[in-house]
Amino acid sequence: MTASEVRSLFAVASRPEVVSLAGGMPNISGLPLDVVGSLVNDLVAKRGMTALQYGSGQGDPALREQICDVMRPVGIVAHPDDVTVTVGSQQALDLVTRIFIDPGDVILAEAPSYVGALGTFRSYQASVVHVEMDEHGLVPERLSAAIAAVRASGKTIKFLYTIPSYHNPAGVTMTASRRAEVLEISRRADVLVIEDDPYGLLGFDGEVPRAIRADDAEQVIYLGSFSKTFAPGLRVGWALAPHAVREKLVLAAENSVLCPPAFSQLTVSEYLAGHDWMAQVKDFRETYRERRDAMLEALDDLMPAGAHWTRPSGGFYVWLTLPDGIDAKAMLPRAVTNRVAYVPGTAFFADGFGSRSMRLSYCYPTPERIREGVRRLAQVIEQEMELRATFGAWGAAQRPGLDAPGPDQS
Repeated sequence: MTASEVRSLFAVASRPEVVSLAGGMPNISGLPLDVVGSLVNDLVAKRGMTALQYGSGQGDPALREQICDVMRPVGIVAHPDDVTVTVGSQQALDLVTRIFIDPGDVILAEAPSYVGALGTFRSYQASVVHVEMDEHGLVPERLSAAIAAVRASGKTIKFLYTIPSYHNPAGVTMTASRRAEVLEISRRADVLVIEDDPYGLLGFDGEVPRAIRADDAEQVIYLGSFSKTFAPGLRVGWALAPHAVREKLVLAAENSVLCPPAFSQLTVSEYLAGHDWMAQVKDFRETYRERRDAMLEALDDLMPAGAHWTRPSGGFYVWLTLPDGIDAKAMLPRAVTNRVAYVPGTAFFADGFGSRSMRLSYCYPTPERIREGVRRLAQVIEQEMELRATFGAWGAAQRPGLDAPGPDQS
């Protein structure tokens, strides 16, 4: 296990003088804290003996019923018995990987892919094979080719991991036709699909993408979270899995944490029951839409020729590719010196690719800070281009700057 490049940035990026376009922290300033505070007070006063006690390893039954309601907008009709509540969807991903993976097994994952997933897969000694994406999401033909190539090599594919809606880090959304193709390819090849969907309700055009799981209850395990639509500090997520897998998930969860925290679960449950949570989600959408627009406008206005980027229709992230010859990881210390932070693209690949790319997050900074951060970043990129034009690749690599930020830097 090693520290991710995202985590190693936290200490530096949290400095007030640095505009961080790195972390994917949800902006919870729009939450009605008076409402949340009141429901927490009532929860302790009226149900404290339950909220502060151990609970079920599968999760609170009432919350599991409510989770089924939360999944309906993405087209999923499910039974509470097939829902397992987890400590964030990250734990759900860990449990699924623990259940299925033996060392050396292959996991298919989009290129790029979520850094937290790659770290989990690495910790269980899985071999990740990336599958190409474009602006419409995972490319079905590349998926078929990857399955054939892996099996021709004699290796075992355990599952396909995908974030089809408002991808982290790429920001793209898989089209409906491609979702159907990916599901059909997975069925024919008997490859399980792990659908990670933390951003599915956070689209900016009013249309909620239909989940892959909505069209197949046996081929797909669906992972969800309240971190992006309510509060990440509560750490409440879930896995929706076929019955046989669900039993294993509960056993693995009990071995891991005994039970998910009852207090967090009941806080979420009371919030869903007593507050117009969909209206709150709509408020979040508008906040993130405004910040997405600020980032895209700043990129359009300030980025030098040769750079290009995705244009997300929801979620938190833009994926920016630099002009030829510029290495995002090598440039990062100079960017931090210039008081702007991002995550280099290599963090999102298991095979070392992505050096020309970076993930930019617009979810947390204000629009004004986003514009200033992009201005600083564009300035650094232009300096790198000038240096490379003058001295070549060696000169750019040797330019003095800060050491790469470590996890214990303050």
